[in-house]
Amino acid sequence: MLAIDSEHTSRVSALERSLRSRNRLLEVRNYDDHWCDAIERETAELAVAVAATRGQTAAKLAAMLRARGEASAFPSAEIMLDGWMENALLTEPATAVEDRYREILRGSRARDAAAGRTLDGPHLTDLQVTYAPKKMPARDASTGEQKALLIGLVLAHAALVAEMTAITPLLLLDEVVAHLDPDRRNALFTELAKLGAQVWMTGADPHAFTDIGTSGEIFNVDSGRITHYATRQHLTVLYVIGFCLRPASPARQAIGP
Repeated sequence: MLAIDSEHTSRVSALERSLRSRNRLLEVRNYDDHWCDAIERETAELAVAVAATRGQTAAKLAAMLRARGEASAFPSAEIMLDGWMENALLTEPATAVEDRYREILRGSRARDAAAGRTLDGPHLTDLQVTYAPKKMPARDASTGEQKALLIGLVLAHAALVAEMTAITPLLLLDEVVAHLDPDRRNALFTELAKLGAQVWMTGADPHAFTDIGTSGEIFNVDSGRITHYATRQHLTVLYVIGFCLRPASPARQAIGP
């Protein structure tokens, strides 16, 4: 979200402050209904703004994942937000959803006061991920399947950021090639090169990076010292290595997912 919409943090922070204000007011035994109405009006407006942005971004990411499809060596994911508000905004005007949430908040004051928190809203929304090739929840996939699925999500997100912002993201990937077979490793290197981004990868197994060719640079990090390696023969002595994949062409860059 933040790589695509820099204002999202401000909206989320404002929503959290509004929810805290409502919770504190509900702690007062004889709170002012009019004051609570005002806070809930603000809360509903902020909640819908946050939910709408999330829903739009999730829809665009889902489309990017479908477009990648079988063209990628990494399995595709089907994603969706499970919040009622995000789903309602797909077919209903924002003002109608705001009105509904405001009524929900008003009707749940006693319950929320007893709980000490607001029990309905986009702050409770989860992202559901399905392993598309097997049509099963990602949580039920094997560790290897989950890792391949996550790599596919990261690549799709990076492509979406570049498409929507015209900024090629900088990718920081820790132990990303660990446990990938040689074909998947080479496919990852190829997809990262096509992305045209600067990529930093770390790993403890130097042999996992033997196929990077001339498209990247390799560094040894040992006891606080960083050493550049120009030839592969040094890789056999590395403990922790960093691999920098150079972008194909100069580009504006920002921190990626």
